[in-house]
Amino acid sequence: MRNAEATRERILEAALAEFSAYGIAGARVDRIAKTAGCNKNLIYIYFESKEKLFTTTLQKHLMRVYEELVFTPEDLSGYAERVFDFTMSNPDLMRLMTWSSLEQRAESPAERYEVHGKKTQALQKAQSDGKVGASFSPGFLLTAIMTLATAWTATNPFGPSLHPEAADNPAELKDAIARAVRLIAQGDTLSGK
Repeated sequence: MRNAEATRERILEAALAEFSAYGIAGARVDRIAKTAGCNKNLIYIYFESKEKLFTTTLQKHLMRVYEELVFTPEDLSGYAERVFDFTMSNPDLMRLMTWSSLEQRAESPAERYEVHGKKTQALQKAQSDGKVGASFSPGFLLTAIMTLATAWTATNPFGPSLHPEAADNPAELKDAIARAVRLIAQGDTLSGK
């Protein structure tokens, strides 16, 4: 059983590299099999289809994100800093997520919606408790935080192209993102409204 699980993990790691480079349409199961050191048919036995392999690969890595990046509505700037560090250190996953959005053939794992729902609920409670400004809806606030924290990943069309020199000093960039998130999270409390 250990050997089967090890083979399955090698397939998922090879799939991450292949799908992040080529997307679903451009990925080749034979290349994944060769990289994983297994028979191509074994991939279909484990995962049924290329699309299912893509979804399983995405889900595996998103679950890792959810476990490693604890959401803290009382410290949104700290959360943004952790997201920034993670995404800058995991460009393959960011490309995989981009391909998922572009091709929209692979279903997003249900856990993704569930996790985001829990985050927006936590933000709504933090707003009700006066810990986070209520100028923006929880969904908008979460989207703004994630957008800022991931703006300089290689797959983002704006950060790297419009302000490429910012990535030369990641500590300064991360600090600027954290400050922006603090300002957004405070909302109208800054203007006294």
